[in-house]
Amino acid sequence: MQTVETLNQGLKRAYTLTIPAKDIIAKVDAEVAKAAPQIKMPGFRPGKVPANLIKKMHGPAMEREALNTAVQEGVQNLMAEKGLRPAMQPEVQLDEDYTSGKDVEVKVALEVLPQVPTPSIEGLKLERLTVAAPEAEVDAQVERFASQQKSWAAAPEGHPAIEGDTVVVDFVGKTADGVAFPGGTGTDMAVELGAGRLIPGFETQLEGAKVGDERTLNVTFPKDYGEKSLAGKPATFDVVVKEVKVAKEATVDDEFAKTLGLESLDKLKELFKGQVEQELNGLTRTHMKRKLLDQLAGSHDFEVPPSMVEAEFAQIWQQLEHEVTHEADQEAARAELEADREDYRKIAERRVRLGLLLSEIGQQNNVQISDQEMQRLAFQAAQQYRPEDQKRFIEYIQSDPIAAAQLRAPLYEDKVVDFLFEKAEISDRQVTREELEAAIEEIESDDIKPHVHGPDCGHDHDEHDHDHSAEAKPVKKPAAKKAAAAKADEAVVAEDKPAAKKKAAPKKAAAEEAPELADAPAEKPKAKKAAKPKAEG
Repeated sequence: MQTVETLNQGLKRAYTLTIPAKDIIAKVDAEVAKAAPQIKMPGFRPGKVPANLIKKMHGPAMEREALNTAVQEGVQNLMAEKGLRPAMQPEVQLDEDYTSGKDVEVKVALEVLPQVPTPSIEGLKLERLTVAAPEAEVDAQVERFASQQKSWAAAPEGHPAIEGDTVVVDFVGKTADGVAFPGGTGTDMAVELGAGRLIPGFETQLEGAKVGDERTLNVTFPKDYGEKSLAGKPATFDVVVKEVKVAKEATVDDEFAKTLGLESLDKLKELFKGQVEQELNGLTRTHMKRKLLDQLAGSHDFEVPPSMVEAEFAQIWQQLEHEVTHEADQEAARAELEADREDYRKIAERRVRLGLLLSEIGQQNNVQISDQEMQRLAFQAAQQYRPEDQKRFIEYIQSDPIAAAQLRAPLYEDKVVDFLFEKAEISDRQVTREELEAAIEEIESDDIKPHVHGPDCGHDHDEHDHDHSAEAKPVKKPAAKKAAAAKADEAVVAEDKPAAKKKAAPKKAAAEEAPELADAPAEKPKAKKAAKPKAEG
């Protein structure tokens, strides 16, 4: 194979590969020899079909396969020989004038990962803002939880059912011509009025009912109802009210805790205190991580592959456009978004640079993801799929290096960040939740706010400069900008490996969240709805 470099500019590379026709022919001959024992043809004993007849029958398909294999091998050899580390999948283009029996000319274009300068991780200083779990917040969460644990008591005699009550009924469903339909009969069904779990009109027509009442409810099944013979059709339900129950408020005390299997109210509060502390610790880590990334971004500057920046920008922009749909004035929000397009592109560039930097720090300091951790990641990610697809998803992760890298990246980033926390000099300061949230909000505001450059601004004029003067206040941002601000403090951790040929994801078990993998989870089939009023819930 002959290789000619046609472009070497910055991180861009281009090559022309010439694959001799004899190499293609040799691969076809090898394939013919391999297939011959299995090919059957009238008039010939098994394994005795002449090679020329096999080529006549299957030659074009074999040649296409041989050509694809030769091109893949050629590109892989090019990467190895030149020591190239592709930033994205290389673009490979075959000569349009190629004909069978001729040499093959292949054009390969790619961007390579930059040589990241040795990261400077000494002298990192961070402040850890800590918040003690407020007792009032813990008590409020306990009270809120208790209010959701409804218990029911028989209503006073003659009490008419109102919204919030539960009515226990027997029912018979009939079509408009008075014929009971299959699956439309039930006994002792508990209906919580106002819960909205049943078909429209069923619950509201039970309001005012008392024990012993008999009513006929007139309803219309939704057009998308699961049972097609009833969808969009009018129907009646003859009901008999057997019980009316009223909600009984839970008393937050030791007895309430014991109903939950706990020893005492103090034990219940300990559980909620742990949840509050976990949330606050997450906010503390978020603030510290963003400050850490700010320091790294401010002290390292190197060229990043434009293709990676564009891919990251496209991802951020897609999320921003989605967030705009939730704004009250979508037109104004979209106009504001377009005005800040270049700021978001800089955010994408920052994320890519930080990702490459964290990857380099991790490799230099032997930060690794163990096989056990990777298996746990794959198992956790597989839980979002149907049981029959979970095995296929795990096999897909194990067979596709790109999918595995995407799944691994968030954990790898966290482990590198934890390593840097250990290296940093950290001081603690006790603050309130409001102060911690305001500190995070200020970082987000700075990440979005454009810096006004002037001849005497005193900055280095890069995208990480921000106005930290006393006049600079956190600005209220729409949801779209908040999403981008959070994105700005993430990193795109890149694997320092040649890009693997991407395989098609299993149709029903592709990869998220996760980490963004190839396809979204396959939609689960909806369970067939019975023709009972509760089926709408």
